[in-house]
Amino acid sequence: MTSTLYRNGVVHSAADPFAEALLVDDGVVAWLGAEDTAAGLAARADEVVDLDGALVTPGFVDAHVHTLETALTAEGTDLSPAGAGTLAAALDRLAAAARDLEAADPSGEQVLLAFGWDEGAWPERRAPYLGELDAATGGRPTLAVRVDGHTALASSSFAARTGLDRTPSWDGSGLVTGADYARARAVVHDLDAARRETLYRQALSSAAARGIVAVHEMSTPHVDTRAGLQMLTGLAADPESRLPHVTAYRAELCTGADDASALLAELPFLTGIAGDLTVDGTLGSRTAALTAPYSDLEPDARERTGRLYLSAEQIATHLLACSAAGVQGGLHVVGDRAMDELVEGLEIAVQRADAGTLRGGHHRIEHALFVDAAALASLLLYGVALSIQPAYDSTWGGPDGMYTSRLGGPRAANLSPFADLAGAGVPIAFGSDSPVTPLAPWQAVRAAIGHADPSQRVSARSAFRAHSRGGWRLAGLDHTGAGELRVGAPAHLAVWRAESLAVQSAPGRLSQWNPEARAGQPLLPDLSDDVPDPECLRTVRDGVVLHDVLDG
Repeated sequence: MTSTLYRNGVVHSAADPFAEALLVDDGVVAWLGAEDTAAGLAARADEVVDLDGALVTPGFVDAHVHTLETALTAEGTDLSPAGAGTLAAALDRLAAAARDLEAADPSGEQVLLAFGWDEGAWPERRAPYLGELDAATGGRPTLAVRVDGHTALASSSFAARTGLDRTPSWDGSGLVTGADYARARAVVHDLDAARRETLYRQALSSAAARGIVAVHEMSTPHVDTRAGLQMLTGLAADPESRLPHVTAYRAELCTGADDASALLAELPFLTGIAGDLTVDGTLGSRTAALTAPYSDLEPDARERTGRLYLSAEQIATHLLACSAAGVQGGLHVVGDRAMDELVEGLEIAVQRADAGTLRGGHHRIEHALFVDAAALASLLLYGVALSIQPAYDSTWGGPDGMYTSRLGGPRAANLSPFADLAGAGVPIAFGSDSPVTPLAPWQAVRAAIGHADPSQRVSARSAFRAHSRGGWRLAGLDHTGAGELRVGAPAHLAVWRAESLAVQSAPGRLSQWNPEARAGQPLLPDLSDDVPDPECLRTVRDGVVLHDVLDG
């Protein structure tokens, strides 16, 4: 048994809001309390950490991550607005990357990967033409993935190599979506075992450096393989791996209980057959299924209301198959028409079985930007939880954001109703959808407390719990005490250096941060707009240190 005493700091604990020290024995919180008591425990600890006023909190859980994509994106050419503020700058970046790759790989075999382009953020308001892409990359096979991860640009040489230019949907623009996109991604995911392991470790280590102790891996055929998911879960199974815990989801449509059972037989560690099993697409790519046309499309445009990939019948069948197999089911739902289809699917499932069977599955939905009163009632009635991404709102929301461009102001104003969901008691967990938005949990908390609609802002404490305990809850692991710092709970924690600590007295009223008016509430970092994010000094999973710069 090993023990670590953290003392002379501030501990975020509902069990003892005034705790200043914490003792971890063999991976479990054994004691927390006042600094004067901690002095008497120092002699029995194997390690004594002087926090020097630092804050200890439960570690974050990111409830929606694509681990392999996160690592590939970090290594690829950055075409995001931050990296390339114009279309011309993006083409220049691609040209430079192609020259570098030519020097490293004169054979021309290696594919140039780029990520993060967003035509709406460029002054030109368009994606590169295929001729421009080919010219910039000098004929190098290139795949440039859009920021939402649902559309890509394929160069002519890449399309020829993979056969994409011989599919009926190839229109000569270079844009690939749907099945063609999945085919393109499968090519770049054809990695040897050593390379794949390196990428997994890089992404998980990056998460740990941000105070993340666990991730929900959203594996799906177009972003990773079954074998890859097995490798990833195995790498992180033991805390001694010094990697965050991985809760594994696989998004494959089940047409009956036999499908679910067969998948579980191959991947018995799955928490759910869920995640990015897409009912529709994304608003950015205009593939999210809407009840009214996209505002920024011409009247004669094709698919003016997006795409519906799954029907209510398929949704009901999938969820009941998962329930029968004893595993959580779930789907990706973005548009309001997709949410309507989900609600209809829930009703069909109840007609085929019963409400108790559906509730017993503890199913989950990813994203859920549109939740009206009818949808909210169905989610509550049938025990459906939500995994949502607050950074979507801070990145694309607001009067000048992409959501308003795609939907118009009135419709965009109703997206991501955080306060309504929290107030109704819908189980919620926060995630990033990395690499769509970064592994940046404090930014997600900021987004939730600073929603573009003031009436939908939540308190910092509620947002923090959704990004910590909420993730364990959706994975069915909150009964262990994970996500809290209390005696007997697993020691999943993070240590932070914050500019100041505070309590928020009301949702959305950031001016009322006041570290003195604690009223028995545990402290959190001051997240006012002009205050920088806290620095992660140490991340701990089950008492094992994953990331440490305490002495740096």
